[in-house]
Amino acid sequence: MTQGVLYIHSAPRALAPHIEWAAGGVLDVPVRIQWREQPVGRNLLRAELTWRGREETGARLASALRGMDEVRYEVVQDATPKADGARWSCTPELGIFFAATDRAGNIVLTEDHVRGCMERAAATRDPGALQRELSTALGEPWDEDLEIYRHAGEGVAMRWLQRVV
Repeated sequence: MTQGVLYIHSAPRALAPHIEWAAGGVLDVPVRIQWREQPVGRNLLRAELTWRGREETGARLASALRGMDEVRYEVVQDATPKADGARWSCTPELGIFFAATDRAGNIVLTEDHVRGCMERAAATRDPGALQRELSTALGEPWDEDLEIYRHAGEGVAMRWLQRVV
């Protein structure tokens, strides 16, 4: 078992019930999310939902929301003794970013991933290419897009939902 948080950074009001339905389908419990206005955009809502479930729960939540193209969200899954943690970030413009994380929440890049960044950068003969490759590998474009939406949610209370297995 693991736990995590589903952050809905921005969603059109009309999609709120669909997000609740999708999360409930993954968690196998009815979900009623406490929505708040998202001050960054007109007619947008934001919410946070803490959850507990099996190790595949984070991936299933991210997949369940994937088709909702106007929603900005993140799923964060804590590491367990058996598995790394994970983070999925999604924006309408960039799509989904996935990264494995360590116990402290740091993104972990594999040796093969770093080598791939180095090879792609070397092929361009551009001095800034490696920095751009590593920036993308670390999810920086997603962080830049989501940062303003994240700040709007500071200080919001969380409610835990647990899937019964």
